[in-house]
Amino acid sequence: MTDLPFGFGPSDPDDPNRKPSDQAGQGNPFDFNQLGAMLSQLGAMFSNQNASAGPVNYELAKQIALQQLAGKGGPAIGFTADQGTAVADAVHLAEMWLDPATALPAGTRAVQSWTAREWVERTLPTWQRLCDPVARRVSGAWVEAMPAEAKEAAGPLLSMLSQMGGMAFGSQLGGALAQLGSEVLTSTEVGLPLGPEGTGALLPANIEKFTEGLERPASEVMVFLAAREAAHQRLFTHVPWLRQRLLDTVEEFAKGIKVDTSALEQMAGQIDPSNPESIEEAMKSGMLEPQTTPEQKAALTRLETLLALVEGWVDVVVAEAVGERLPGASALRETLQRRRATGGPAEQTFATLVGLELRPRRMRSASALWKLVGDQHGIEVRDSLWEHPDLIPTTTDLDDPLEFAERLGNTRKALEDPMAELERTLREEKESETGKKPEDPTPES
Repeated sequence: MTDLPFGFGPSDPDDPNRKPSDQAGQGNPFDFNQLGAMLSQLGAMFSNQNASAGPVNYELAKQIALQQLAGKGGPAIGFTADQGTAVADAVHLAEMWLDPATALPAGTRAVQSWTAREWVERTLPTWQRLCDPVARRVSGAWVEAMPAEAKEAAGPLLSMLSQMGGMAFGSQLGGALAQLGSEVLTSTEVGLPLGPEGTGALLPANIEKFTEGLERPASEVMVFLAAREAAHQRLFTHVPWLRQRLLDTVEEFAKGIKVDTSALEQMAGQIDPSNPESIEEAMKSGMLEPQTTPEQKAALTRLETLLALVEGWVDVVVAEAVGERLPGASALRETLQRRRATGGPAEQTFATLVGLELRPRRMRSASALWKLVGDQHGIEVRDSLWEHPDLIPTTTDLDDPLEFAERLGNTRKALEDPMAELERTLREEKESETGKKPEDPTPES
């Protein structure tokens, strides 16, 4: 069976008005009704793009995501009243357990149960902030890479190319959102504050599906996940610079994007102007993956470190809060760590589309550092490091947590008794110069 282009169809051999030229081997008749439908569909798509200013057609992304979720059915659609009650009770219990485990107060002002559809709708504004800088830079690179004569000759077609690019990005984003929406367990699972500020949200239908593969009671899994969500909310609510720093780092990454001109030329040869889907296929091929620049490497390192510090802190705080209360806490902790470390199809799609993998590669190192600091200096000192971005550990500190903990102790001593710290520093400098310790003063008789 042959695949015919959209807008064309085989002729009906029983049609009394069939012309002799419609015999086999002479081609198929042009169906003007289907052509009209095609043009109407394209017109609606372009109209949608005009209504959605920017490099990505987010309205199209939302429509595609919700359509795909509706097709999945089951956990993607809804949850029961009992599941909603279980979420509220789990968060309430988790908050009480977290209080003695961290110096940061509760940050959840509203507890909500979301369907996958609601997750898409509530998190889309944040995804827009994440995707816009990258999509705008890539879209601009298309035009920048064109020779001046080509730009002049293209004229109005550049606008159409921008619209088609926005639809291609929107289509890709919609598919990824649908996949993620059917998988995520909480609003903060990907490590970013995606939902409204102060709103702790869990997806009970997705959690039920997740629990089916575990040998733990559903109530235990729910409380553990509620504790993680509540811990994230404490951090994002009471560390005012953190939310903005995460999003700014993505924008810094986008500014360094450079698109290979030769790849653009190769992609142009694969695009069929009459087939918008060919643009999406070209983008899926990875030809537009950004070249790695020093600026991007630096921004990516900062983002991965920050994500690791967030996830590592949550990991340690939740373990201390629920470790002795939930028998399966250790197993659940390991399961969640592996889940975050390996990612999934949806995260891989975002890696291709945005050029970023939202995975805390060094989460275990960050967990070890936060645990060490808490054990040596207490939770007040540990959590006070979030007061300013200059105080938090760096990538180098993750390489040597012991050195960081020791340096932190010396810094705290200096702040508590600056004169004693100055005297200690002078003694060490003199020892370094003379090669021996200064003699202790002889006590007066």
